[in-house]
Amino acid sequence: MTAERETPRDTPEPDAPARAATAERPVVVVGAGVSGLACARALADAGVPVRVLDRGRRPGGRMSGRRVQTAVGVHVADLGASYLTASDDAFSAQVRDWEARGLARPWTDTFAVVSGRARDGARLRPDAEDGRSSGPVRWAAPAGLRSLVDDLAAPPGRAPLEVSGTTDVESVDATADGPVVDGAPAAAVVLAMPDPQAADLLPRMVATRLDVSARWNWRPCIAVYAAWPQRWWPDFDGAFVNDSDLLVFLADDGARRGDGAPVLVAHAGPDFSAGHLDDPAGAIGDVVAELGPLLTGEPTPEPDWARAHRWSLAQPLRQHAEEPFGFDEASGIGVCGDAWGRTSKVETAWVSGHRLGLELARRLG
Repeated sequence: MTAERETPRDTPEPDAPARAATAERPVVVVGAGVSGLACARALADAGVPVRVLDRGRRPGGRMSGRRVQTAVGVHVADLGASYLTASDDAFSAQVRDWEARGLARPWTDTFAVVSGRARDGARLRPDAEDGRSSGPVRWAAPAGLRSLVDDLAAPPGRAPLEVSGTTDVESVDATADGPVVDGAPAAAVVLAMPDPQAADLLPRMVATRLDVSARWNWRPCIAVYAAWPQRWWPDFDGAFVNDSDLLVFLADDGARRGDGAPVLVAHAGPDFSAGHLDDPAGAIGDVVAELGPLLTGEPTPEPDWARAHRWSLAQPLRQHAEEPFGFDEASGIGVCGDAWGRTSKVETAWVSGHRLGLELARRLG
């Protein structure tokens, strides 16, 4: 996402005066995941001109999935975020709205818990007292979690957001006239992305003031997803896999989606994933081979197909726990995402972007 700069990244920049956003000088949000679009939606609903830039072909970020063919027909497999929970008042209202319109549904409040590898005797035992864990209601989306991000971009009865895909932003600069994105002036800039990516774009002094660093480590994850002619595993929704060097989470994607598709999605552990970032498909064999013994004690049946998706920056190792977003008044540049809150989750990302959008609307509207 970055290019070589002719000027040093630590060149002092003058304070930028706050300017009202206009169509020619909008707020520019870089990143079309749930945080970026929550920010842009709050701005647009307040009447503030905003433009969203993203390097992907369509919005979604780590709420993306894949449309696949299965024994029950076309199915959308969630490959990034596994579910969402809601406790914040504003996000809870958003989830209730999605539910009312059939975009989100309660999935489960109980996951199985498995400890260790199958070779060491670990098995799925969801009926055992120590084999399950209850918590808040986890929400899923019948059309995949990315459909919720799509709804933020173009909800019925409200103005759609201007989202430009396949756009690689190369530079964000701070000038006396305000922030500039790839040479184009903006009323303010929001970087809705992991800290290492934001740090690569930001002027060094701005990154320092925001406490955003390329040295912040993020956990990688390889998501392996596979389909079979029929369901061969016992009933379960999802499973936390503890003390395993191979897996961290496993989901029955047909149960999650509500269509009963015989599809499993497995999230590989960070160390195992790091060793397969250059060849995600190389992770498929080990992960698929683990599923049968872990779920039934028997070898894994041959799948119709099995695929892998790489998330190089899946989860932050450090949180900006005390603030919901970062905003640098001197430059007019802000940052938001799931690292801005006490825990990394979909709700944190949405709240971060939403609150930054409200703050910018207050300043620039």
